[in-house]
Amino acid sequence: MKLAIGSDHAGLRLKEEILQVLNEMDLEIDDVGCHCDDSVDYPDYAIPVANKVASGEADKGILICGTGIGMSISANKIKGIRCALVHDVFSAKATRAHNDSNILAMGERIVGPGLAAEIVKAWLGTEYEGGRHARRVEKMMAIEEQ
Repeated sequence: MKLAIGSDHAGLRLKEEILQVLNEMDLEIDDVGCHCDDSVDYPDYAIPVANKVASGEADKGILICGTGIGMSISANKIKGIRCALVHDVFSAKATRAHNDSNILAMGERIVGPGLAAEIVKAWLGTEYEGGRHARRVEKMMAIEEQ
């Protein structure tokens, strides 16, 4: 699995923690940045990750900022993206199983590294169930064609 990951300055420390977890999982990782503590704009990192996922260059993506809100809103502007803002393990599993989310967003100011690692593992380890959920996902994605 190839994973694209990005953060702004407010998510940099948590991104570095998550990168350690992902490296232990032996995944191919494309880190689009940021790589500094200087103030940067979250869309500048959310959009490249979302484009990589939407184009198939990456299978899934992870975005981290202070709250995860700006990253998730930005990513969801890209056609084909289903970015879920998650701060607990149950929601991580549910958004994969029911919504087939392809990008996970988290907030460093909201979730600590231990919980974030559990969230990432649960999200990556949960398969989309399809079935009764497929109709709903299809309706959600059809909105982009309006």
